[in-house]
Amino acid sequence: MRADRLVSLVLLLRRHGRLTADALARELEVSARTVLRDIEALSAAGVPVYAERGRHGGFALLPGFRTELTGLNHEETLALLAAGSGRGEQVFGLGQALASALRKVVDALPEGHRATADDAARRFLVDPETDLLSRRLVTEEVPGTTMGAVRRAVLAGHRLRIHYAAADQEPRWRTVDPIGLVTVRDRAYLLATRAGEDRTYRLSRVLTAEELPEAARRPDRVDLDRIWRERSARFLSGGDHLISLVRVDPARREELLDTVLAVRAEGPDEGGWSRLEVTFQDFRHAAWALWRLGTDAEALTPASLRASLRDRAAALVARYGDPS
Repeated sequence: MRADRLVSLVLLLRRHGRLTADALARELEVSARTVLRDIEALSAAGVPVYAERGRHGGFALLPGFRTELTGLNHEETLALLAAGSGRGEQVFGLGQALASALRKVVDALPEGHRATADDAARRFLVDPETDLLSRRLVTEEVPGTTMGAVRRAVLAGHRLRIHYAAADQEPRWRTVDPIGLVTVRDRAYLLATRAGEDRTYRLSRVLTAEELPEAARRPDRVDLDRIWRERSARFLSGGDHLISLVRVDPARREELLDTVLAVRAEGPDEGGWSRLEVTFQDFRHAAWALWRLGTDAEALTPASLRASLRDRAAALVARYGDPS
């Protein structure tokens, strides 16, 4: 851990030229005292780091102390920097590791190439925290210790013991055989089997996780994309899900899509509207989602949903109608 921090410290100094102990401490998420000890360790190891006194002082490296990374062209470097600018790296608890890796990539590039790629990457913004309507996009938080245990078990092929809080149930311990990790719209899932049966666990509901020493019972090769499609199809075909045919104003289409479980089909409708066949969690969910869109959406099927929305609208008219 300290070795990685020392490398990151050197790379930060290479990239920024000069940084104070407080600035380095913020970047590395340690105390300023720890930074000073690391500086001493680097000096003892022969790394040419020196201190500059004064108002604009700080720590810096002697000019020319760098290496160059070959084999990456401009587009490849830009792709790495753009990928690292989004929020998805936080889902599996790898945000700090990705930041450290990107520092190494940028720092090791040739001087001219590095400056161009760094400036170009600032022109890209991937998945900001809010959309154009100022709706905040929330990433589900998973404690680092929990995420670390899950990730290690998945990669090492070990069984996993999790304390899981399923919806509307008391938390229970489960021992599972992990297959892989999937992230969808900033939600992370663990694909696993339990007693030979397929299971999908939402990581934000895993309260505690323990990697076990015994090997997981799983195939050596895995196609996560195929497994996810199959489990998604089973999920959408089961339970009390409601399928509805809906027409919606294009200006409100994204709001509708934010609430449905799935879109089964889509096509044009009269007046420039869109006609979609969508899946809702249940009848109550469908009524809520369409009611909030007002006259900008219309449920065409099922008839019971149309009747429910009509009755609700009539009750509202009766409540707020002209008293005279």
